[in-house]
Amino acid sequence: MQEHPTRRRSWPSLPLLQWGRDYRRQTLLSDGLAALIVTLMLIPQSLAYAMLAGLPPEVGLYASVAPLLLYAVFGTSRVLAVGPVAVISLMTAAAIGEHAVAGTPQYWAVAITLAFLSGLMLLAMGLLRLGFLANFLSHPVISGFISASALLIAASQLKALMGVQAEGHNLVDLMLSLLSRLEQVHLPTLAIGATTVAFLFWVRSGLKPLLQRLGMRPRAADMVAKTGPVAAIVVTTLLTWALDWQALGVKVVGAVPQGLPPFTLPLWDLGLWQQLLVPALLISVVGFVESVSVGQTLAARRRQRIEPDQELVALGSSNLSAAFTGGFPVTGGFSRSVVNFDAGAQTPAAGVFTAIGITLATLFLTPALYFLPQATLAATIVVAVLSLVDFGILRKTWNFARSDFVAVVATLAATLTVGVETGLVVGVAVSLALHLFRSSRPHMAEVGLVAGTEHFRNVQRHDVLVSPRVLSLRVDESLYFANSRSLEDRINDAVALRPALQHVVLLCSAINDIDASALESLEAIDQRLRDAGLRLHLSEVKGPVMDRLKNTAFLHGLSGRVFLTHYQAVHELSPELA
Repeated sequence: MQEHPTRRRSWPSLPLLQWGRDYRRQTLLSDGLAALIVTLMLIPQSLAYAMLAGLPPEVGLYASVAPLLLYAVFGTSRVLAVGPVAVISLMTAAAIGEHAVAGTPQYWAVAITLAFLSGLMLLAMGLLRLGFLANFLSHPVISGFISASALLIAASQLKALMGVQAEGHNLVDLMLSLLSRLEQVHLPTLAIGATTVAFLFWVRSGLKPLLQRLGMRPRAADMVAKTGPVAAIVVTTLLTWALDWQALGVKVVGAVPQGLPPFTLPLWDLGLWQQLLVPALLISVVGFVESVSVGQTLAARRRQRIEPDQELVALGSSNLSAAFTGGFPVTGGFSRSVVNFDAGAQTPAAGVFTAIGITLATLFLTPALYFLPQATLAATIVVAVLSLVDFGILRKTWNFARSDFVAVVATLAATLTVGVETGLVVGVAVSLALHLFRSSRPHMAEVGLVAGTEHFRNVQRHDVLVSPRVLSLRVDESLYFANSRSLEDRINDAVALRPALQHVVLLCSAINDIDASALESLEAIDQRLRDAGLRLHLSEVKGPVMDRLKNTAFLHGLSGRVFLTHYQAVHELSPELA
């Protein structure tokens, strides 16, 4: 029996029990192929993003095993690939840098603790069904934040591409530090980095068309092109080993420990927890928004759906598992998930197979990474994150909504000049402030009757019929404490300018809510109109709003009436128009 689409599932649920019941051999083959491709892509990304977070490269592999397994159990997306991602890695580095020195055991322990706190927060938010909180991060703010973070990440990798030492937590400091060390650039390292960057950019845009011209099918050509970073790693590692580039001063990854992810525990330091709460919350929210955005986009292509609250549980469990297996904060990655989707993954079992592949890599392939140039990993990061930069949002918001443009610019500027955490907080604060400003000045329109109909339109936009004895005012916003005074002022001005006015009718079709402050304003408006010999009426009040008003004394003392339709109000108060 097919489940009704609106039926509520048990909470929390185990999606594994749903897709696992119908698992077939063909599904296994599809998931296995997708897992192979994603594993090849995930290995270099995991190494690179761990180093971006200031952690040993093997930590990236550790963070790509258990989280995939836990997401397969609790996640609702069929193709989301969970693991280290660029923006979360940057935020992790920014959060931990204040408490430990990168590369030390203490630094790793703080990263584990950060993943633990993030997992607890996500899990708690999921169990409390607080997924709606992510709605406070508007798309323009997220776009601006990710674009700025991508620029920061790319700038932070220039030192590895150039073979110099540079410090700085924002774009200005990083660029000034790099400029002061231009004479120290290590040319062999720069050659490796620049060549790898050029190759990876060509792979993204030129390899697929070339393979298609050679007769390869489009899907196969696309999959081959996705393995470009793996090819870059293999070639540069072999060349470094064969030509002994390390002797020339080229920095390599070095010894990467073999073995399964270790069992680890977070630091039980309440003082440290208090200092990490805000960074952990920001990482959790950003990771959740990115993951859900990717999951919803890909699910819609197959007419599937994901459940945001269940996703919180899944991501929370994934981060907790990362904390107990030597990892750091993780979330659903955009590029990996798209590759997983395009490769034909049908269920989260593809993530399980990917985890197995990563585990085999940690057991057998890590010695081969010794001669991997750090410049190669830096190049893979630069090419990956620059695809996240979206300056088109500036033009789009400027043309459509200037308030969103201000929010994007504020987020970009704060992230680039101060830091990732501050930038995100500034973006959210500016968005909320602009929303409050807009809603405190709601659009109100005097409406009149369209001749020969029962429809009402704005008197400033249409040729309509009006009566000097009746003011029909439509309020296009819910009424609350910030905008109720604007309604009072608008009605006071109208009464002062219209000596023949006898009735004021509020058309409430766009009012979805009225809070206590707005109710007091309505009572004050009614009293002032009554004292002036006028009456206040309401029309087209929505059911939920009417239910709340019935529980007050306002309707019992209202000087006028409540009309079902606005036409009915005009018909009775000014019949000459009707």
